[in-house]
Amino acid sequence: MEPRIFEGELWLGGMPGTRKFADLARDPRFSLHTATVDTRVTDGDAKLWGRVVDHPDPGLHQRFAAALFEETGFDLRGQQFEHFYAADISGAGAVEVIEGHLDITIWTPDGAERVVRKH
Repeated sequence: MEPRIFEGELWLGGMPGTRKFADLARDPRFSLHTATVDTRVTDGDAKLWGRVVDHPDPGLHQRFAAALFEETGFDLRGQQFEHFYAADISGAGAVEVIEGHLDITIWTPDGAERVVRKH
């Protein structure tokens, strides 16, 4: 997946026709996780979860494609998107190793952020 913030929303893009998009069309639940490369998690770790909402608006797709081209040079202008998924985030979590213990920060839209400390 290629997450990108555009017009105040988190969009989940990627190559069309992939298994990931077929799965989201069948079941809109998602979990987006950082690529952890260090088994000691010294750089931290983060995850978002929720549901995707498909936006079939061609005008929105073209605005996104124009902004993507302007920012990265990757050209999707003029193409039609089979699916265009915005993330409806229902929670997030982050993990940090601090001074020999693990801090897990948990966030939900309806509640305050909380930290669970594991020793």
